[in-house]
Amino acid sequence: MSPPPAPGTTGPLRTPPSLELVHRLRQGTDLLTGAALRRLDEDLPWYRGLPAEDRSWIGLVAQAGIKSFISWYENNGQGAYNAAEIFRAAPPELTRSISLQHTLQLVRIIVEVVEAHTASLATGQMEQSLREAVLLYSREVAFSAAEVYARAAESRGAWDARLEALVVDSLLRGDADDSLRSRVSALGWAGRGNTVVVVGSVDGPMDDVRAAEFRRSARRSASDALVGIQGDRLVVVLGGEGNLRAQAQTLVPHFGAGPVVIGPQVRELADASRSARSALRGLRAVRAWPTAPRPVLADELLPERMLIGDEDAHRTLLSDVYAPLVAAGSSLLETLSAYLNEGRSVEATARGLFVHPNTVRYRLRRISTVTGWDPTDAREGFVLQIAIAVGRLAE
Repeated sequence: MSPPPAPGTTGPLRTPPSLELVHRLRQGTDLLTGAALRRLDEDLPWYRGLPAEDRSWIGLVAQAGIKSFISWYENNGQGAYNAAEIFRAAPPELTRSISLQHTLQLVRIIVEVVEAHTASLATGQMEQSLREAVLLYSREVAFSAAEVYARAAESRGAWDARLEALVVDSLLRGDADDSLRSRVSALGWAGRGNTVVVVGSVDGPMDDVRAAEFRRSARRSASDALVGIQGDRLVVVLGGEGNLRAQAQTLVPHFGAGPVVIGPQVRELADASRSARSALRGLRAVRAWPTAPRPVLADELLPERMLIGDEDAHRTLLSDVYAPLVAAGSSLLETLSAYLNEGRSVEATARGLFVHPNTVRYRLRRISTVTGWDPTDAREGFVLQIAIAVGRLAE
């Protein structure tokens, strides 16, 4: 029993090649290459649309493929059929210009061209032998080409993961420079719509499989997505149109146990550092609110964030909560202070202000409209109370 062929090779051909046929094949190399390129130009629109440089590289690949077949055939099927050797005639970037499907179309046309010329290259029994050899070689090259593309995709995936980690790290540090746009474009970031950052934790180390699965989930949930894995911390940058917060909520089951914080929505990716900063500080401060929802918005943690020294939270409480109250008139601020001091009792507030209870209720509704926070809700009333304290200290 003969040993199996080594990897990258095939077994001996059923009919050994003749030296005369090998000589004819070598003489017809230019003829076969020219015929193959004409077929490519006639049959494949994608080939005609390639730049002249890429078409010339494909010509070299076609010629290398034919020469490799002749060498393999001359050695009775014992030579290598590795597609990497064939593609070595062209730069690695060619695998980005043409897809695996295009490469297989290229292989098929070369096979058809060689088959079409078998009658002129071989006669009698050798013609059938040549046809069988062409079919066997083309099948093996097709499988080998798939392996070449798989390795190229794996290499690009590893490079993309490193680039993605670099971009997310730059956003977290606030180092968004002019190169950011080109980097995110290389990662497929379209840049349409707004941006939001989501942070949380992971249970145990994220291996390549879990990381790839999470990235697929993130890219299904939003038009644009970047994922950064920093130890036990998971950072996701989502971009696109529509309700990004709702899209972020679909990713919560993929995070580990513990809180998940969604940063404020910003208009540009370059501003994502502000959303990331708020989300990260919210993740640190959320332990002061044990009953916080999951996920929780960073802006719902303004009091806790301010207590840990978050200047963004301090400014937000002043500009988005206290300042609108002051601008709406002293009666709203006075009513809110009295309502909070009286233990959120409408009747007690009305007695203290010498107004009707319905007037207090009306003003509370106005406060909710002006600030976006409902003073009758225990949690939101707490936010308003902290905002009043911050505003009075600022004055």
